[in-house]
Amino acid sequence: MSPPETVKPDPVRQELAALGEQVDRLLDMVRRLTEENRSLRHSQEQLATERAGLMARNEQARSRVEAMIQRLKALENNG
Repeated sequence: MSPPETVKPDPVRQELAALGEQVDRLLDMVRRLTEENRSLRHSQEQLATERAGLMARNEQARSRVEAMIQRLKALENNG
């Protein structure tokens, strides 16, 4: 009966396995960053829409205040 053979680790296989793991980690990172980027773009769009709405409401309020001031001045001049 012959002694059991010792299996030496193949350095090329080890390096390929390490590279494969690194590629998997990089792919996971790309997926995470892609999702984060999508989420941030969506948030940015929502904030831009909200900002536009607030600016429009601010302009309406400014116009109303100016109109009230004009009416008050007219009342003051007529009174």
